[in-house]
Amino acid sequence: MADILSVPLKKTSEIDLVKPLKNLIALRFSTADNPENFNDAISELNKLRSLACLRALDKNESSIEINARYCDQLAALEGKIPPQDVQIPFKWKDAFDKGSLFSGKMSLTITSFSYERMCCLFNLAAFQSQVATVQSQESDEGLKLAAKLLQSASGIFSYLKANVMGALQQEPTPDLNPEVLGTLSSLMLAEAQEIFVIKAINDKMKEAIIAKLASQCEEFYAETLKMMKQPATTSVWERDWNSKVTGKQLAYHAIAQYYQSRVCNSRKAVGEEIARLQDAIENFKSAQQRFSDVTTYQDYFNKAQKALAEAQKDNDFIYHERVPDVKNLDPVGKAPLAKTPVMPERLGASFKDLFEGLTPVVVHQAMAAWDVRKMEIVNVEVGRMREANQMLNGVLASLNLPAALEESAGESLPQSLKDKARAVRQSGGIDILKELIGNLPSLLERNKEILDEAERLLTEERQSDDQLKSQFKERWSRTPSVKLTEAFTSNIAKYRQILANASNADNVVKGKFESHRRGIELLSRPEGELETAVPSASQSAADNSRSPAAAQLRLLMSQVNDLKSEREVLEHELKSAMVDMKQVFLGALTQDGAVNEPAMSVEKLGQVYGPLQKRIRESIDFQANLIQQIQTLNEDFVKDKLGGKGPSAREELLKELATAHDIHMEVQNNLQEGAKFYNDLTQLLLSFQCKISDFCFARKAEKEELLKDLTSSYANNSSSSAPPTEVPGYHTTQAAREVPARPPPPNFSSANASASAPPTSSAPGAPPATSASPVNPNMAPGQSGANPYLPYPMQPYGGMPMPMHMPMQYGYPTGAPPTYDYANQAQYPPQQQPQQQGAPGYPGYNNAYQYPYHNPAYPYAPPRPY
Repeated sequence: MADILSVPLKKTSEIDLVKPLKNLIALRFSTADNPENFNDAISELNKLRSLACLRALDKNESSIEINARYCDQLAALEGKIPPQDVQIPFKWKDAFDKGSLFSGKMSLTITSFSYERMCCLFNLAAFQSQVATVQSQESDEGLKLAAKLLQSASGIFSYLKANVMGALQQEPTPDLNPEVLGTLSSLMLAEAQEIFVIKAINDKMKEAIIAKLASQCEEFYAETLKMMKQPATTSVWERDWNSKVTGKQLAYHAIAQYYQSRVCNSRKAVGEEIARLQDAIENFKSAQQRFSDVTTYQDYFNKAQKALAEAQKDNDFIYHERVPDVKNLDPVGKAPLAKTPVMPERLGASFKDLFEGLTPVVVHQAMAAWDVRKMEIVNVEVGRMREANQMLNGVLASLNLPAALEESAGESLPQSLKDKARAVRQSGGIDILKELIGNLPSLLERNKEILDEAERLLTEERQSDDQLKSQFKERWSRTPSVKLTEAFTSNIAKYRQILANASNADNVVKGKFESHRRGIELLSRPEGELETAVPSASQSAADNSRSPAAAQLRLLMSQVNDLKSEREVLEHELKSAMVDMKQVFLGALTQDGAVNEPAMSVEKLGQVYGPLQKRIRESIDFQANLIQQIQTLNEDFVKDKLGGKGPSAREELLKELATAHDIHMEVQNNLQEGAKFYNDLTQLLLSFQCKISDFCFARKAEKEELLKDLTSSYANNSSSSAPPTEVPGYHTTQAAREVPARPPPPNFSSANASASAPPTSSAPGAPPATSASPVNPNMAPGQSGANPYLPYPMQPYGGMPMPMHMPMQYGYPTGAPPTYDYANQAQYPPQQQPQQQGAPGYPGYNNAYQYPYHNPAYPYAPPRPY
């Protein structure tokens, strides 16, 4: 049975990951608009670390999976949290250092997830080697698993060798030295090849194959031994490792020679057979001296001796071949079955990222800025195309094209006009425009009411705070509402400006509708009524529609249709272009520790939208030439048709109807976008109002708690320091009661005697009767004049306490309570509140809410004139 060398594990100490990670995520990754709660994930990660790093695990595949899962979680987390943000001290001890009597084992502490992952990967590979050692070498499954684990360990050690220095950025412990890791990778590879040799022997494969496998194993061990003797690594290894590796190299050289001698025996090459057997026996003897158990490889040694005796006997009596020098023999071939694999991205069998939704705040801000830049380009380019289309439609409508080319004698309408009228009727006609326009005031008013209510809540809270401040003066020490609500107030003003701009846009759209109302109404009628309303065409006009100029204009109209279709495709491509910038920003944050959003966004926008912008420019340039050609040909067409006469009433109405069709489509699109804008804004305002409501509720709870503390503290001070209350005269008829630890009270006679004649003298040494403590009729025997069970001194008229509203200092150690930033969900010491700044939703600022980007190119911007 092969003696597999297993790598010892690194040891670590217990660390609480929960609190540091909670604080880190709350500070770095959460915003008021996007709070992050990963408490369950953090607890799961903490449990996983305890299982993988602190507990003694059974040596089986399930335990390997636990280690692999923890390594996978660290790899995922490492890509999301910049190294400089981690303040968790990970302490790991050297795996090979045994320590000394006066000093513990060598250790290294680094606050980095990268260091933690490197150490856990080391342990994963080491544990795989330990599991490989306990596998049965008599079973096929045990050998397969051992070979698999040893090759995997070799790949992990090789990965560590290439990446450990970049991850640590400082000198590691000796076990993480790249030379040591390279040696361990080579050792695991040699042992994996050894398993293949054992399996080939168990499977009774051909002697030539076994010899090649063993020869390759000997070469792997020779490389490992050479690396172990490097000056940087020689002091690291276990005391007996050098001897064992040397012994394995000699033993597998001997095994290769033995099985190659069997090949020679089958070829009747007795002289070569004897030379190889003699070399094998010498190497078996040398190998046994390297092991503490001198019987190691004894079975092979015995077989070689027996085979040598038989070969020498046959050679002496039969073959009489000369025995060559073993150095002159051809070397045994090699068959490297064991490989050092590339470490996979995920080591566990099943991986679920516990922090899948975790995105750094800087990436959130970068994504928001990217969206703004992207939408700005999309809106500007779409606006340019729509403006170009409006200009083209206006020119064609002013020239009565293409309707003038479709004229025929009689009352029939041009086909293009019929199509436009059908499109208007199918979209809802004038009724849908009236309905949409009628809905705008209610949508606008609803948003105004929500904003008014939010402002009312802030005003009431501020007034209540100001009132209590004026009442309690300096004792009312919490942060004034006016300071905490600066961001809310600023955003309310900006929202009101947005609503004012939207209202102006509504008026522009309404004005455009009213100016073309007659034409839209005609197009909304049935086709028969529309034909009746349009004057008949003359025969000359019908003949002129077949002129050469008309034919060329028809070709140009075909190009116009193609141009509009191309722009529809371009608009769709602009709006549907998708780029996953989140991964790009995360990669930059992990690599550089920062995100240069402007440079990265501009570069990516150029790559994605640059070709589309070029096509749009070419389309607009082509349109300018196209319009010039249309106007030139139309002049010839009109001259032929009119013969110097002015345009007819039919032509004027057809132009008006063509323009009305374009205006109908434009206004309907604007109204639909306006309704969507108002509905989206409603959701944002409701969220904004909820934030203000939460802020006011929290301030109210804080106010009530502060009032309670102020009142109760003052009441306690008053009850302990106030002088005893004078007792009314009608209470003096009651007998006085003794008060412990005080001079005895004066002696009174019975109640009747006291009432008829006050005493003029007292017992010797007693104080005068008039100086006795006043007696409270509600006191129990033995109580003093001030009742300790009542917060206020007793008053006459039934003994009811009189409320006292006096200020006191709020009971915080610093003299002022900490301030809670309700808009941004953060707590600050007194007088250290952050300055609120920036427009709501603008990237780079942590405001209470966001609203859609609004610029002149926004889809619901006021339509531009022709």
